[in-house]
Amino acid sequence: MLHPDREDSVHGGSSNVLVCSRMESVKLQIIDPPISSSKSNVSPCSNNDIPDQDHSPPGQFSVLRASSHPVTLKFEDVAYSIKIESNGGSCLLTSSKRNQTRVLLNGVSGTARPGELLAMLGPSGSGKTTLLTALAGRLPGKFSGSVTYNAQPISSSVKRRIGFVTQDEVLYPHLTVLETLTYAALLRLPEKLTKAEKAEQAEMVIMELGLNRCRNSMIGGTLFRGVSGGERKRVSIGQEMLVNPSLLLLDEPTSGLDSTTAQRIVATLRWLARGGRTVVTTIHQPSSRLYRMFDEVLVLSEGCPIYSGKGSSVMDYFAAIGYVPAFNFMNPADFLLDLANGIAPDTRQDDQHELVGRPENVDSQTSTKQFLISCYKKSVKKEEVERSSHDSIRAGRRNSPLRSSEEQWTTSWWLQFSVLLSRGLKERRHESFSGLRIFQVVSVSFLSGLLWWHCDTNHIQDQVGLLFFFSIFWGFFPMFNAIFAFPQERPMLIRERSSGMYRLSSYYFARTVGDLPMELVLPTIFVTVTYWMGGLKPSLLTFTLTLLIILFNVLVSQSLGLALGAILMDVKQAATLSSVMMLVFLLVSGYYIQHIPAFLTWMKYTSFSHFSYKLLVGVQYPENEVYECGVGRQCRVRDFEGIKCLDIGNMVFDVAALGAMLVGFRILAYVALRVR
Repeated sequence: MLHPDREDSVHGGSSNVLVCSRMESVKLQIIDPPISSSKSNVSPCSNNDIPDQDHSPPGQFSVLRASSHPVTLKFEDVAYSIKIESNGGSCLLTSSKRNQTRVLLNGVSGTARPGELLAMLGPSGSGKTTLLTALAGRLPGKFSGSVTYNAQPISSSVKRRIGFVTQDEVLYPHLTVLETLTYAALLRLPEKLTKAEKAEQAEMVIMELGLNRCRNSMIGGTLFRGVSGGERKRVSIGQEMLVNPSLLLLDEPTSGLDSTTAQRIVATLRWLARGGRTVVTTIHQPSSRLYRMFDEVLVLSEGCPIYSGKGSSVMDYFAAIGYVPAFNFMNPADFLLDLANGIAPDTRQDDQHELVGRPENVDSQTSTKQFLISCYKKSVKKEEVERSSHDSIRAGRRNSPLRSSEEQWTTSWWLQFSVLLSRGLKERRHESFSGLRIFQVVSVSFLSGLLWWHCDTNHIQDQVGLLFFFSIFWGFFPMFNAIFAFPQERPMLIRERSSGMYRLSSYYFARTVGDLPMELVLPTIFVTVTYWMGGLKPSLLTFTLTLLIILFNVLVSQSLGLALGAILMDVKQAATLSSVMMLVFLLVSGYYIQHIPAFLTWMKYTSFSHFSYKLLVGVQYPENEVYECGVGRQCRVRDFEGIKCLDIGNMVFDVAALGAMLVGFRILAYVALRVR
């Protein structure tokens, strides 16, 4: 722990000449991590009362028991950069300025051990989140350096022992706390456990993390208020703790929280670490009370480390290179962040002697950062080399290797499908069965029925117009609803897939099947109302065939919307492209333009509305259907100019074309999700 009296002694230290080479004598204290026993008689917290950091964790429950597979995380010389493509409007920019490379991480090394809480500090943009994502094995692209877990590279079995909590909680807003944790338990816990045992695990997490009071409250989102910010953080942590991870990584777990709630979160993390887990967290600006809980500290400045070691030794280290706080009792975290930003304190230990290697312009932020980085490279990195050999021996003695022969999935495909289907139905019931959506469809159906009220067979043009309206309305409506499906769930899909919770195929089928009830119920209501009010053929068989064609058209339209959403993953772009496509389908369907130019005839075969419209007309008007085309004169319906141009013949071909589109669009959507 950091004590004020040590800071006083630093201020009162001698004024001997300090050089970077002297830092070799500043040894960072290394001790074995204190791993608490899994048997504890401390009672669990209830409601939101989480004890402070000095209490022992309640070990009688499964979540805080000692990890069965301790993991020593080691990362060496991790470097990562990205290319920034400028799309600015200045034509004077050279190509080298338009395509710049930004270094996010540069030579970061460190070790996180079981039983310890490692905190990564640094200003915004210093690379904390990037490094944490790399340690979790979720960083896109390639990075240099090595990250090992008990001297092994990342694998599927290792990933299942890693818990990763992102800064922005990715949770379903319309599920309760209990439902969220229960579904996570059903998906992530081994299949050998029964459903009741998995539900009991979720109950234990709720009890241990102090979520009893809000167990039946919805998570909430941007549109409506749910649980508090601290409770959302604990729910996110609880999802990862269900599987008793050996390595827990958290990105800014205290952001946006008040000091008391933040203290409770960090105290919980320290408890988890004392259970034999390796806990690594990024944190932006902790209070002094939070800083006292950190065992190890890694400070980053512009992607480069300026300190790595014991949190209690940080002030001694920077005092050794000439940096001491401007006043006593300063929060060490504030002092570190000032240095990481290149802001040197007003009081330094070099008032009488110039430091060898110190840049002349010490007031320059850039010079200060470069000096700190240089000192770290010269001395502290040597300390880490010595520690690495010690850790390797100790890790080999204390840590058992992670088994890589485990199966990739802990649950069967069917269980994943059923759980995801149940969760999806509960989450989207507010959207699918919303009163506004039902009112929209019912009102349009009654309005259409009134406009085409009892339109008999002698009004062929009007009846054909109603059938065309069927195909177009139920082409637009389902597609525009479907394009939102995957873009909205992309963050959740990425997080859960990265954790190995389920197969993509089980999610895809559960997502599409879960949309069917409302996608098929609403058109059934619409057609039932409008068909009989519009005066179409009063035949039960004809009505049934018409309804089946509309439902088929809905599925094809929905499939196209899913494919567009999965390919673009952007709602605005998908909506724009779908509007253009539906406009083309509208024009080439055969109602507005009866004689399409020969070189554009192929376009109508790309329109599912064209085939649907042909089927509706063919079912409504059989081969020998007639109507009164004059006084005492009857004509064959299919000879009507607006129908004759459709070339209604082999309806099996039209059905096959729609079937091919249905399967093709669905496969395209799945492939688009797979390659992302």
